[in-house]
Amino acid sequence: MGITIKDVAKAANVSPSTVSRVVKDSPRISQETKKRVRQAMRELGYHPNAMAQSLTSKNTGNIGIMLPRPNDEEFNHPFFPEALRGISAVLRIHDRDILLSPAGNEVEERRALQRMVLSGKVDGVVLLSSRISDELITWLYSINFPFVVIGNPRPLGLERVCWVDNDNIEIGRMITQYLIDKGYEDIGIITGDLRFIVNIDRLEGYKQAMEAAGKSTNRAYMAEADVWEDGGYNAMLRILRNGKPSAVVTVDDLFAIGAIRACRDRGYSIPYDIGVIGVNNIGVDQYLMPPLTSVEIYAYELGKSAAELLLKRIEIGPEYNDCVIIHGRLVERVSC
Repeated sequence: MGITIKDVAKAANVSPSTVSRVVKDSPRISQETKKRVRQAMRELGYHPNAMAQSLTSKNTGNIGIMLPRPNDEEFNHPFFPEALRGISAVLRIHDRDILLSPAGNEVEERRALQRMVLSGKVDGVVLLSSRISDELITWLYSINFPFVVIGNPRPLGLERVCWVDNDNIEIGRMITQYLIDKGYEDIGIITGDLRFIVNIDRLEGYKQAMEAAGKSTNRAYMAEADVWEDGGYNAMLRILRNGKPSAVVTVDDLFAIGAIRACRDRGYSIPYDIGVIGVNNIGVDQYLMPPLTSVEIYAYELGKSAAELLLKRIEIGPEYNDCVIIHGRLVERVSC
């Protein structure tokens, strides 16, 4: 006979109803109790009924994908459709379908994920990003549900998590070192939302390259952008109000496009007055004026690898964990 909710309750010294509330991540239960119950669930190998059916039979044929922003905003960025194309290519071969779950904020994300999982609609989940404090990852981990992260979840300190990512510290170093080697001195940076590990890592790579070259980072030339092109535009304007850097690292090509537009609006020529470099190598880069130097991060391959890892995790079980690191490639053009 399999492990039941009563077995978990006994091991954690709580009532079965408390175990049920922990599974649903109820705010009525203290963090200490949640931790104790989830530990008992892991040790006993317990899965809530809806999930256990999916894990045992693997017959839903569905893989859930959590989009970290509203659909319209998400698909405005070329990375996500390309990653989804890679995921779809693998799942199609294995006769799997995709369930997309959009959400407008972190609270909606958590609720949408729990609905998807607890209803037994999916056999596993792909998360398209990782944050410093990520409740989606910790919840899926606590109930042993199959998932994979496109992003590095290392700050969470969890074992047995499948993930795929670029070496984003390496990418940050690469693009900064490229500017240093070209002779640029006062190099600024436009980052993305620093709750996300990808942006933290690319910023760290920038700092490492600057320090290794004996160059100081000027906080006046560092700005965080919120959303895509307009975010890059506004971040660059904030930097220009503090002075004129000789070049700017941007952690995303859409930020770079916005930064170039801001420079032009202020009368600066690219690359003669200010050099700009980006990351992602999106399709329009080669057609910009000037064409944008960037880093190819292989979003399609990230998606493929994520799907392959998830299918292995579903097949083998909770003891399986692996990671894939895909290195970026500098694509030289003439924006710096």
